[in-house]
Amino acid sequence: MERAVVQITLLGLLLALVTTLPNKDDWDIYSFHINSTVSSRYATTVITSRVANRMDASKEIEFHVQIPKNAFISKFRMFIDGQAYDGIVKEKEQAQQQYTEAVSRGESAGIVSSVGRTMEEFKTSVTIAAHKKVTFELTYEELLKRKLGKYELQIHARPMQPVKDFKVDVYIHERASINFLEVKGRLSTNALANAITKTHADKQAWVYFYPTEDQQKTCDSCGEQGLNGDLVIVYDVNRDNSLGDIKTSDGYFVHHFAPSSLPRIPKNVVFVIDQSGSMHGRKIQQTRIALIHILGDLAEDDFFGLITFDSAVFHWKRELVQATQANVDSAKRFAQGIMDRGATDINKAVLEGAYMLNAHPREGSASILILLTDGDPTTGVTNLEAIHSNVRQAIAGKFPLYCLGFGFDVNFEFLKKMSLQNSGVARRIYEDSDADLQLKGFYEEVATPLLTDVTMIYIGGTNLTQTNFSQYYNGSEIVVAGQITDNDIETFNPQVVAISGTKRVTFSDTNATTESTGTSSDSHIQRVWAYLTVKQLLEKELQLSGQEKEQVKKEALELSLKYSFVTPLTSMVVTKPPGEDTAVLHKPKEGGGVSSYAHRPSSFPRGGGSSGYMHRLSSFPVGGAKKARKQKTQSRIWDTANYPVAGGGAGFGGGAGFGGVVFQRAALPPRLAEPEFLLIAGADLDADYQDYNTVAATMSSPAATQATVPLSHRFLLKTENQSLPLCFDVTGNIRLKLLHYPNRELSMNGELDSVANGGFTKIIIHFKSDQHVEVDTSEITVRDGEALTRHTGEELITAGSVTVIRRNKEVDVAAGDVRIIILTHEKDGKEFLWPVLRQQPSANNAEGILALKPPVYEEVQQTPLTKLKIKDQEVDVTRSSAADYSVVSPPTLDCWLMSADSALQTRLDDFIVTQL
Repeated sequence: MERAVVQITLLGLLLALVTTLPNKDDWDIYSFHINSTVSSRYATTVITSRVANRMDASKEIEFHVQIPKNAFISKFRMFIDGQAYDGIVKEKEQAQQQYTEAVSRGESAGIVSSVGRTMEEFKTSVTIAAHKKVTFELTYEELLKRKLGKYELQIHARPMQPVKDFKVDVYIHERASINFLEVKGRLSTNALANAITKTHADKQAWVYFYPTEDQQKTCDSCGEQGLNGDLVIVYDVNRDNSLGDIKTSDGYFVHHFAPSSLPRIPKNVVFVIDQSGSMHGRKIQQTRIALIHILGDLAEDDFFGLITFDSAVFHWKRELVQATQANVDSAKRFAQGIMDRGATDINKAVLEGAYMLNAHPREGSASILILLTDGDPTTGVTNLEAIHSNVRQAIAGKFPLYCLGFGFDVNFEFLKKMSLQNSGVARRIYEDSDADLQLKGFYEEVATPLLTDVTMIYIGGTNLTQTNFSQYYNGSEIVVAGQITDNDIETFNPQVVAISGTKRVTFSDTNATTESTGTSSDSHIQRVWAYLTVKQLLEKELQLSGQEKEQVKKEALELSLKYSFVTPLTSMVVTKPPGEDTAVLHKPKEGGGVSSYAHRPSSFPRGGGSSGYMHRLSSFPVGGAKKARKQKTQSRIWDTANYPVAGGGAGFGGGAGFGGVVFQRAALPPRLAEPEFLLIAGADLDADYQDYNTVAATMSSPAATQATVPLSHRFLLKTENQSLPLCFDVTGNIRLKLLHYPNRELSMNGELDSVANGGFTKIIIHFKSDQHVEVDTSEITVRDGEALTRHTGEELITAGSVTVIRRNKEVDVAAGDVRIIILTHEKDGKEFLWPVLRQQPSANNAEGILALKPPVYEEVQQTPLTKLKIKDQEVDVTRSSAADYSVVSPPTLDCWLMSADSALQTRLDDFIVTQL
């Protein structure tokens, strides 16, 4: 049977966006989830978008997908009418042949791909039959790069309509422990600020973004088409002057090296500035502004030079001079007078800059050459290969060359190759109102050298990524991955040798923090190695020619195919039944225009049935399916700490920043004694709304099963930027006030169990005197006056002002500006509930366990007993631990155990109710 082919080539990684352009009366995005997991700075993001055609006829839906430029798409799956379609990564030429064959069958039409600053945009359209659904799942991967002392994970959301079931979950696990956590971006301000909850607990952090449907219409960057903006999660890890953070798993390792508190090295820097006629107008003005600012940031022990060029070269001074105040002021006046004119002699200008640095050798310093240009060489030596050769000979590996390409008229590949050949990088400066800030931002990244001639040595290691680095800058990080010979960790001996000022230093801490899982199922570290290796092979291939170039290209292609990375050498292909569109999208180059094409049959069925689906593809969601008939999906990656950390919610956790309370059941011990517990984690598959089901439980001490011993539940009260959360015990199967608004008819109460479940057996939400929703582990009951309905399936329930979405092992409750998730956990075959506040109420008068503010405390005494100071009161505490049931797969957190009254700063009786 004839088969049409859908083909796509995609590359990018750090941000995700799925855009749809709906007529809201025609079809509905009923679920839109973005789940991102970061472990050892390696981010895996899964986007799941579910769409239903509510009309009586087939409808075509268009998606826009934006992927960060550094990302590799690694998986794709879509479900249409119960049928799963998987993306397969193939060599680009092979995929192109399939595409050409499809075109020869008379198919035609086209779409365009464009490039932004940090992302690549792709388009997809699919025709959905009447009253049918489609699910897209896209996975992409990226190694976060440390800049200016922080990592940034950017997530962009623009569904183009308000979505009832919209959520973003981010989970971060760093064994080196997390130093700080911030959330920025357009979606983090004003009206949406209370839709964000974040929790930071030592090595783990969680960020949730759960805006209600109303909020998606009323925020600053929202409207009738819903959200349009980004979240930027910013963090860093703790570090010292040691060898760094090394992780190993199943014969692979990754090494993060970023020592802190090293003395800065004085630098010698030459700025080579293009002042040719093409720099006319705002570009030359912004260059002057940025250059004057950069000159003002030079340290007095730095030496610097300043060259401008067009068809000739102009010196501020013919040799490097010290950055005294008088010299800096003189250079600023020179920069202020830079005028655009003439042609562009890049070769002569760069060689002159290299000559100035070579003529001024200074022991204990670091030399840097920075070129800014907006065009191609138009005079002097204009042969690009000749310029590359000349510059490489002049620099001779003695210092890095950084090339800044201003705008899109510049030959960026030429600059990139020249930088890579000389241990530097190329960066595009975008023509925009903030171009001067882009220039200053780049300079700040290289402004403070800390080490030079860095060599990473791994005795017992093989197949290593790049191990030699000309310089290490403050706020950056060096990452090396490789394989451990014969997987023999005992003979694996890493060390780092570098120059710090005038001294040779060696980092070889025998107590370096090396973590090994020893599990072959954990491919996380191996994928980091593959990602880095492919990236560096592609850069190396750009610099080579002839047989060497082909060999490196072959190696990059083989790894891309093995790990299913969509790179410039590969395409992703989806084969579907006859009557489908065929599309090909190639990774657009910097500054490229039309770079993707889709081909549609001249006619196609417009009704139901499997042949009634058309697809133009430029993005590929991902996941696995256990039962395609029910559209169940799973995509799971285990990090080296054995947490499920990727895909629709597994590994995500952390309660609300305010009211982040979790608990575990334990037999009531003597005062402040610790319970025993065991974490049990498993995964199942979900249907329409949720990708994962991860079950966790807490096992009590044997005494807990004794009927004569009263049961106790341990609650965890999370804190912000404190050493440990607080925890306390509550005894018996009492009823608790979870949430209550005094000025509105909305409250939530829950009943603790009295057997061995360790949580709530029942939770009731009241939203009017005669209306409520009751949730237990098996069903949801809605009472509206005398009417009573029971729901056991996975469906969307609307009752008055309350919307309830049931997923596998999770119930999502939205009421006005409040959003609560009720998780179902299991232990010994018995289930219990745990509520988590995902969106803070805007009013400040909310009451209840979930509305508690995070406590602020001070450690005032360590021996003989630990004391904490909370609101000027000293409290006796004991270091203990508790399971965090606000997480789908609960981790165990250390905590300060104290009495309930001390932790709550009021009597526990204030939270006890007599009726649910």
